[in-house]
Amino acid sequence: MQIHELKITKKSNKKRVGRGGKKGTYSGRGMKGQKSRSGASQAPTFEGGKTTLIQKTKKLKGFKSLNKKNLAINLNQINFKFEDGNKINNKSLKEKGLIRKENQGVKILSEGKIDKKVIIENLLISKKAQEKIEKAGGKVEITERKKTKKEIEEKK
Repeated sequence: MQIHELKITKKSNKKRVGRGGKKGTYSGRGMKGQKSRSGASQAPTFEGGKTTLIQKTKKLKGFKSLNKKNLAINLNQINFKFEDGNKINNKSLKEKGLIRKENQGVKILSEGKIDKKVIIENLLISKKAQEKIEKAGGKVEITERKKTKKEIEEKK
């Protein structure tokens, strides 16, 4: 298609009411009221002051964050649910009922005491919790770990 073959349609002029002509006294706006005034507009959801459909619909409590946080599990929960020598990973946490999904993010925090020798595999863990586990005779095996800001700055 060439430029000269394009059909050019004429844009219709915007209606300019209230400037004389054949629209009469009220210029097609009816008599008094909010809609007859210049610059008047209402929200599309406005229903004359009554409770709108959107407000009537049941509201859900809370919200779901897009930035998913890790589920916190304390040492006292691990001490209560696991035995000596158990390996703790997402699969074993799900079996014991501490988390709902196997792929859920988990971080172990240091609240409580631990006196069992457990092996932590591929879970986020706080430094204090790691110290407590190693003091009790357990191990922490981490293949990947997010580096702290201090560690990143020290490398530079």
